[in-house]
Amino acid sequence: MELVTLDAIRDARERLQGITMTTPVERSRAVGELVGGEVWLKCENLQRTGSFKLRGAYNRIARLSEAERANGVVCASAGNHAQGVALAAALQGVRATVVMPREAPLPKVDATQAYGAEVRLEGDTFDEALQTALEYARSSGQVFVHPFDHPDIIAGQGTIGLEILDQVPDTGTVLVCLGGGGLLSGIAVALRALRPGVRIVGVQATGSASFPPSLEAGEPVSAPTCDTIADGIAVKRPGELTLAHVRELVDEVVTVDDEEIARAVVLLLERAKLVVEPAGAAAVAALLAGRIEVSGDHATVATLSGGNIDPLMLQHLVTGGLTTEGRYVTLRTQVPDTPGQLSRLLRLVGDERANVVGVSHHRLENRLRLGQVEVVLELETRGHDHVARLLAALEEGGYPLHRP
Repeated sequence: MELVTLDAIRDARERLQGITMTTPVERSRAVGELVGGEVWLKCENLQRTGSFKLRGAYNRIARLSEAERANGVVCASAGNHAQGVALAAALQGVRATVVMPREAPLPKVDATQAYGAEVRLEGDTFDEALQTALEYARSSGQVFVHPFDHPDIIAGQGTIGLEILDQVPDTGTVLVCLGGGGLLSGIAVALRALRPGVRIVGVQATGSASFPPSLEAGEPVSAPTCDTIADGIAVKRPGELTLAHVRELVDEVVTVDDEEIARAVVLLLERAKLVVEPAGAAAVAALLAGRIEVSGDHATVATLSGGNIDPLMLQHLVTGGLTTEGRYVTLRTQVPDTPGQLSRLLRLVGDERANVVGVSHHRLENRLRLGQVEVVLELETRGHDHVARLLAALEEGGYPLHRP
C-alpha cells in the first residue's frame, strides 16, 4: 500500500496558508519535573475549531473536483472532525452534512451547526454513525470525507509534524494520541522523512485500543470494547491506510486508562493553564503514567490534539482528579439528632484545617438508628497525609466514617 509522501504534506501546508494557524509549542516545566526531562506541548487545542481536524478536512475538500464540490460532502464524527469538515466546507462554499452519534457532546453538536453544517444524530457509537454516513453518501451523491483513512486527510494532519520540527529543532521523541490513526500517520511521515532518528509513539485509550491487536495481526482488527472518556479517540477499528503507516513508521503504541487520562486533563488545566479534552491529553497521560521513558538528552513533544470538552465533563474530571490527589474528599457519618451536634462536627473539621465545600443532612436512611442524623461532608483537603490525619481525628472524636 502506497504511503503518503513528504511532498504531499508540504503541498498541504501551502494549501492551508491563511486557513489554519501555526499552533504554539509551550515548554511544560510541570510535566518535565514529574517525568525527569524536557517536555514541550504542541497546542492543537488552540487551533481553529479547537482541534487539529481542520487541517485534514480542508486539504481533502480543497482537492475535490468542481463536480464533487457541487454535490457537497458528508462525514461521520464524534465532534472534532465534524467541526473541521463544517468549517472547511463553509470556507470553500461547499454544502456539508455531518452524522454524529446520538450521545455526542452537546457543545460539539452546537458548534458544528454554528459552522453551517446540517447535523444528523444517528447511532450510539462512532462506528454506527460512520455506517449511516457511508449509506447517505451512496444515496445522495455527496462525497464522503473520511475522518482518518484517506491520503489527503493524512497529509493535512502531517503539517503538524513540519511545525514541530521547526519549533523544537532538538526533538527526540514525539507522542501522539491515536484513535483512527490519521494524526499519527501524518506526523510520522513528516518526522521520518526529515528526522529519521526521532522516536514516534502512539497513545491509545485502553478502553478502545484497536491498534495493538491490529499490528499483531497485520490487518485491521476491531477492539473488544469502545468504552472510554476520550471520545475523540474512541474508534473501534483502524483504517487500512493508517494501519500501514503506523506499522511502517511508528516505533511503539502504548495505552492509558481513563483515570490516567483524567489526571492529565486536570494537571494541564491547573499547571499549564490549558483546557484539553480527554483525547487531547492522552499523550501527556502516557508520560505521567511512565509508559515512556523520557531521556534527558533531547526534547520530548506531546501533542495536545484538541480542547473541545463539555464543561460538565470537565467539572467531573476536575473533581475526580482532585479526589485522586487527596485534595477533595466526601465523607459520610452519623451524629445525634440534637442541637449543637452539627456545629461540634464542623468545629472538629475546622480544627484540622479542612475547608467545607458542602454539607447535607439525611434523616430517613434505613441504616440510621432512631435519634440519629446522617451528615455528608464535601471537603477540600491538602493531600493524602492531610486526609489521613482528618479521618483519624474524626474517628477519635466518635464519628463513624464511610466514603461514598
